[in-house]
Amino acid sequence: MPRNLDLTALRAFVTVAEVGGVTRAAGFLNLTQSAVSMQIKRLEEALGQTLFLRAARKLALSSEGEQLLSYGRRMLALNDEALSRMGLGVYDGEIRLGVPHDVVYPMIPVIMKRLAQCYPRVRINLTSCFTVLLKEGLARGDYDVILTTEEQPGAGAEILGSRPMVWIGAIEGTAWQQRPLRLGFKNSCIFRPAAQAALDAAGIPWEMAAGGESEQVVEATVAADLAVSVRMLGNIPEGTAPIAGDNVLPALGQTQICLYSGDQRRDEVIDCLLSELRCAYSC
Repeated sequence: MPRNLDLTALRAFVTVAEVGGVTRAAGFLNLTQSAVSMQIKRLEEALGQTLFLRAARKLALSSEGEQLLSYGRRMLALNDEALSRMGLGVYDGEIRLGVPHDVVYPMIPVIMKRLAQCYPRVRINLTSCFTVLLKEGLARGDYDVILTTEEQPGAGAEILGSRPMVWIGAIEGTAWQQRPLRLGFKNSCIFRPAAQAALDAAGIPWEMAAGGESEQVVEATVAADLAVSVRMLGNIPEGTAPIAGDNVLPALGQTQICLYSGDQRRDEVIDCLLSELRCAYSC
């Protein structure tokens, strides 16, 4: 009598093999680690084969596992294609998108709305925080796609465009004239070290007026004319404005808008999201 492979267990096996561990695979599959481990065990028992060599705290494919991985990838691809052609909602689950707060508007809401209309069964979960934290999260498998703003793009970055960094202060404010210059930045703001280095090189003394991890506190301090900060041109907080004049404060150069995608999910929905982000942020 013919026997059938469990495609759910097979998907868990392929994911673990591709991402290199049960913990990361659990995040990608939206399952617990124990559930993923149980599926792998079930598949090994059904086949009567050991698929992973669990030595030195590291998973490595056995020779049988390497052979199954090739078949598994093809079987899952055919399964997904068949469901898609039959209109049975293969595109479901969730997409985890991370974007720095200063590039969320105006395009991210538009993109999310369009994806929701095209793929109503897909949940789009948006997280907004600083580039450093987004890249750490991507490495852990917390995100499927992230945008970043950074001067020195990392490995795997797709550079979409660049924008100038500008000093900002209160509208018609005078905080930029004070010495030492009072600064407002979140502790994890990627623009902070660049601004401080530029001031040091120019011989302009500075001190911190606002820090911590509240963007609202920093923006309120700057809008109250108690400090200055740095933003990308085109993403200026309400109540603030670029500080005019070419020689008032040192030039800060450009920052890159970069796109990173994880390797855990690649399908039509992810490709659509990547295409939308490229169109919205390329310049």
